[in-house]
Amino acid sequence: MTTTDTPITPAQVRQALQGGHEIALLDVREEAPFAQGHPLWAANLPAGRIELDAWPRIPRRDTPIALYDDGEGLAAPAARTLRALGYTRVHLLAGGLRGWKSAGLELFIDVNVPSKAFGEWLEAERHTPSLPAEEVRALIDAGADVVVLDARRWDEYQTMSIPTAVSVPGAELVLRAQALAPSPATHIVVNCAGRTRSIVGTQSLVNAGLPNRVTALRNGTIGWLLAGQRLDHGASRRAPAATRPARAGRRARPRRG
Repeated sequence: MTTTDTPITPAQVRQALQGGHEIALLDVREEAPFAQGHPLWAANLPAGRIELDAWPRIPRRDTPIALYDDGEGLAAPAARTLRALGYTRVHLLAGGLRGWKSAGLELFIDVNVPSKAFGEWLEAERHTPSLPAEEVRALIDAGADVVVLDARRWDEYQTMSIPTAVSVPGAELVLRAQALAPSPATHIVVNCAGRTRSIVGTQSLVNAGLPNRVTALRNGTIGWLLAGQRLDHGASRRAPAATRPARAGRRARPRRG
């Protein structure tokens, strides 16, 4: 059994990540300091939530785990907690976050960095179309044939949403978009909180071959607010349930593409 005080070096962690080997690199600080700088593939698991969240997030007890903090003294107690929960391959990252930086390895700012990086890459590679908030507002005000689909979770949508927007979580966009825009002439606008889910959702609909014009709301609800426009709160517009023919059609379309 591996002891919790056996360190693992930043170079070893990097080698495991680059080689596609299984390893859980865990930042046991709270989300705010985590967002200020962390390795690209690190996951945030605050020390105070380990007993609640470790088993759902790391289901195999023999998963290699590397823990770190930034000198706050959180990592060693977190390692003991994980071992008490039955994890058998728990290591402290040698030197913690400072050791990672001292090894010349990069830190990334913000949260969900890999997915955000993918969204930026996707937009650059596929030239995903988008419109600024002012143009989308003008379409809505003019009564244009446009439907706004909010690709976030239901709770996020209810907190704040673009006026007239319908909640269609991103994984359901291809399945439900055509029911909300049955006419090929309807312009579909996809929005999220910022950029990433708007870009990915829009490109998903483009790749699915919908005949409609599809664009992302540039910078999402944040861009909408920065443009001085109001948001709805507590909205309850949801996509209708998909019919059996719609499900079959959505499954067949990607295979043809």
